[in-house]
Amino acid sequence: MTSHSNRSIAFWLLAVAVLVFAMVVVGGVTRLTRSGLSIVEWNPVTGAIPPLTENQWQSEFDKYKQTPEYRHINAGMSLEAFQRIFYVEWAHRLLGRLLGFIFFLPLVYFIARRRIQRALIPKLIGIFILGGLQGALGWFMVKSGLVDIPRVSPYRLTAHLVMAVAIYGLLLWTAFGLLYPTSASIRKSLRRYGWGVTALIVVAIVAGGFVAGNKAGFAFNTWPLMQDRVFPEGMLALSPWWTNLFENIATVQFDHRLLAYGVVLAALLYWWRLRHERLPARARIAANILPIAALLQVALGITTLLLAVPTPLGAAHQAGALVVLTVSLYLNHALRAPRLSKR
Repeated sequence: MTSHSNRSIAFWLLAVAVLVFAMVVVGGVTRLTRSGLSIVEWNPVTGAIPPLTENQWQSEFDKYKQTPEYRHINAGMSLEAFQRIFYVEWAHRLLGRLLGFIFFLPLVYFIARRRIQRALIPKLIGIFILGGLQGALGWFMVKSGLVDIPRVSPYRLTAHLVMAVAIYGLLLWTAFGLLYPTSASIRKSLRRYGWGVTALIVVAIVAGGFVAGNKAGFAFNTWPLMQDRVFPEGMLALSPWWTNLFENIATVQFDHRLLAYGVVLAALLYWWRLRHERLPARARIAANILPIAALLQVALGITTLLLAVPTPLGAAHQAGALVVLTVSLYLNHALRAPRLSKR
């Protein structure tokens, strides 16, 4: 393949990654505005068109009135108010559909024109399959909030978030590989440390998913202490004990805070260890940006918490997590081990 073909494919993958980024942010908005349960059916094809007549709108509203969210939280809401939350969730699903087309159609074109390396084709098909599974997982998540309680399962919400992060990371890594075929030569221990930082970032994102799923950000809105305590009251109130890690509001918020501090510390230590290494320019830039991005993300998280999670800040905080992950992956890629040449 020519370098021109590789760059074209890389820019296409980066464009898809930007859309996945937007999808995650819009998904956060649907959660924060309580819009995610407004569409109670999964119609992958016909659902792309919103209600167009008054009768169609009333039909959708009547379906929503049967949900626990309407009965327990939004009872008596107007049709106009329902339309507002409906359009947020509809936009989220429409973006998902567009993502599928924007990935699939160029993929077919590049394969037909033989512009993709043969070894890369299975990976790209795998990413497309993951995207389809992500749509199904999204509906599986929504279904959990249409039965008994007016919120989705925090386990399913976090799984949906993790899948999006995985797809985003695969797109970035594949694009970076096409844009930057060369790599740096540094100590193996430093590469391992870099992947350790990335793993910690992912764990913090997972913890953030459980904070979102349990609406834990609306409690303990103080900092640095949690209601005047280092260890908030009720951290081990649930039984069995391990459920506190995933369902206890106090525990999941405490864990997310602790992991955020850990990411900042790990990023600063990594920067400190890399400062005297001979690095390519792009790796040096990423190494300098990573701790700054982590610090800004923590500051944004604290502000969001103190203000009781206003929607713009909550969505920005979710976006910030992906920014930190992006910088970390970019740095890891710049410092990856050189490929051994085949003889």
